[in-house]
Amino acid sequence: MYPAFLDTCVLLKPYVCDTLLTIAESGLFRPLWSMDVLDELARNLAKRGLSEAQVNHRIEQMTRHFSDANVTGYEHLVPAMENDPKDRHVLAAAVRGGAASLVTENLKDFPQHALDCYGITAVHQDEFLQDQLDLSPRLVSAALQRQVSRHRKYPRSVDDLLDVLGNEGNGCPGFAAEARHMGTGGMRRS
Repeated sequence: MYPAFLDTCVLLKPYVCDTLLTIAESGLFRPLWSMDVLDELARNLAKRGLSEAQVNHRIEQMTRHFSDANVTGYEHLVPAMENDPKDRHVLAAAVRGGAASLVTENLKDFPQHALDCYGITAVHQDEFLQDQLDLSPRLVSAALQRQVSRHRKYPRSVDDLLDVLGNEGNGCPGFAAEARHMGTGGMRRS
């Protein structure tokens, strides 16, 4: 299965995170992260006003459903990384985990020259989701339907979810447009 390391910035956005992990449940890719990323996620979720119980629940759900996602034993690699110093732990964990892609919004923190020797490509979440859709429109469509089926409130349809993902705050306008064009939208929750 295609290994993709998920940076904190993409895990922080609830709808983007849920979409990525729901697609991963379909078997299109294997999500990877580290305890440093999860700790950073917990701190940022708390700063956004989530209670300790909510933060713990979210991280517990992620680690329970993806028990093989956590990369360990990368700390000794951190000093050798040549990307932005604050994100060297991310690249080191991606390298140790054998990631093919590093999914992030912070592409500037992962210049290609720092990735080339490891065979890793930094990719924006919008592009990564578009790639997943191109690879398997049916699986992605079914994943989006499952995602909205878990919502009691908005978004209650795939179209609503695509509106949310395509907005500026979630940063996936290309994916939302392509999913609509491919007919992924328009499915209503039963």
